[in-house]
Amino acid sequence: MPSRLIVSRELADLFRLLAHADRLRLIEDLRGGEKDVTGIAQSLDLPATRVSQHLALLRAQRLVEERRDGRNHFYRLSHPHLAEWVLDALPFIDIRQRLEDADHIDTARALWGVPDRNPH
Repeated sequence: MPSRLIVSRELADLFRLLAHADRLRLIEDLRGGEKDVTGIAQSLDLPATRVSQHLALLRAQRLVEERRDGRNHFYRLSHPHLAEWVLDALPFIDIRQRLEDADHIDTARALWGVPDRNPH
C-alpha cells in the first residue's frame, strides 16, 4: 500500500506540473525535436521570458534537457514519448468539447499531425 501512495503522489505532482496550457503546448512543440528558446517562443507566440520560466520548471523535474551552445540554450524532451502521452489524452477532452465545438480539437489534431480517432 505505501508504494501505491508514493507513486500516486508523484503522479499528482506531475499532473500539477502539466496542468498549464502553455507547458502542454511547449511539450507538443518539442515533439519535433530540439529547439532554442527563441524558436519555441515564436512557434507558440509567447514571450521568451515566459517560455524560459516554463522550461525551468520542466527542467527541474527532468522532463526537458538543456544543451548550451554559446549564448543559445537548446531544449529537448527527456522522454519524447511524453508528447505522445499528452496527445493520447485528446479523446478524454473530446467528450466535453464535442458538445460545444469540435473544431478546436480537430484543428489541434491537424496541427500536431494526429489522426482523428473519433470522426463525426
